[in-house]
Amino acid sequence: MSTTPTPPARTDDELAALDPASMLRYGLSFGGAHRTALFGDGAICAAVRLDRLGVQPRAAAFVAKIVRSGGVRYAAALPAPVPGDEAAALVRSWLESASDVATDPDGDETCARWLEAVAEILVLRHVHRQR
Repeated sequence: MSTTPTPPARTDDELAALDPASMLRYGLSFGGAHRTALFGDGAICAAVRLDRLGVQPRAAAFVAKIVRSGGVRYAAALPAPVPGDEAAALVRSWLESASDVATDPDGDETCARWLEAVAEILVLRHVHRQR
């Protein structure tokens, strides 16, 4: 029998209420449980929010490539990291928060991997919705 606790089930609305900007700051700064939360609930939250704004998975994956190539600070300065004014402002706020703590290539890489996770969750949401 497993001793690992099962996380509580959460609705999209509950997950969307989380704060990915804070989760990025803590997950990139401290690692451990904060990093686990960032790549778990934080990535799902981000995907739910972007999905509700009509952002395609490829847009989130493209931002990950930009972060990997130019760094989080560079990506945060883009006027439109993803299509749509509201979505762009949201993603930019996440990147700005991450840029406060992602001060080296390792931080940039972790942020890029997180954005890739968000993109993959978006893909799963789209595939599930089509079925």
